[in-house]
Formats: sequence, structure tokens, C-alpha cells
Amino acid sequence: MSEVCVEAGSAALQNPFVKQMVVQLRAMDSYGTYDTWGDDKVLDPMILTKARRREIPVVGDPDEVVISRVKAYYNAIAVRVEQECGMMAVPMINLTHEGFGRALIMVGKLVVVDKALRDVHRFGFDSVEKLDDEGEKIVARALATIEKFRAAAED
Repeated sequence: MSEVCVEAGSAALQNPFVKQMVVQLRAMDSYGTYDTWGDDKVLDPMILTKARRREIPVVGDPDEVVISRVKAYYNAIAVRVEQECGMMAVPMINLTHEGFGRALIMVGKLVVVDKALRDVHRFGFDSVEKLDDEGEKIVARALATIEKFRAAAED
């Protein structure tokens, strides 16, 4: 992954979901490696262009770094849901060693996000804008579910 896919001055880096994604990725950096990195460099591994995807085998097991990126993504979604609705959102991720599983986000007794995961070793987005679009789309659907079933969410 030698090419840089995230521009330092990109306007997308200022979007709430992308900012939260950076916060989550930095939180998983227990050795302080990201302390001197800009947000663009922290987010760069989340972006998989066609060239980067070609470098990843079609079949493979995810390593701990990729799994931590998946967790950071769903943590960012949960935080955005919390910020918007004011209720605690809890992400739960269950993955097999082969990269298959499920991601859930619960608010109260309500499941607001239920996503089947497969080929996690190839987890990533075409661009920062696509990352933001997909994340905010999931947040919007979760918020609509909360509004529809508010009693279960408040339980």
C-alpha cells in the first residue's frame, strides 16, 4: 500500500462521521504510533482503491489490524447514533477466524444495526467520501428505527 489515497486538505476529513472514525482509530493505537500522524494518514488504511484491492487475496483470514479497523468503524457508527439520539448505543461484533460474522448495534433492547460481515480481510472503502456516505447512511437508518420503536430503545 504505497500510494496515498487520502488528501491532507480533503473537505471530507471535516465531516462528523469521518472525524469520529479518526477518534476511534486513534483510540485503538495503544503504542502512540498515530500521535504524530495527521488524520489523513490515520484514515489511509481504510481506503482500498482498485489497485490496493488487487494486492489482497480473494480468500484469506483477517489479521488483528483489519479486525480492529472493523471494530473502529462500528464503534464510530455507535457514537454517531448516540450523539444524534442521546441514548447509549452499544456495538457488538462477532467474527470467525475466517472473516465471517455479524455486527450489531443495540440501543436499549432495540437492534438498530444488523450487518452480516463477510470477507473482512478485504474491508475498506473506495474513498473517504464513500466511507462517510456509508457510515452516515447506516446512522440515518438506525435513527429512523429508533424513532419508529422508541419504547424499545428507551427500555
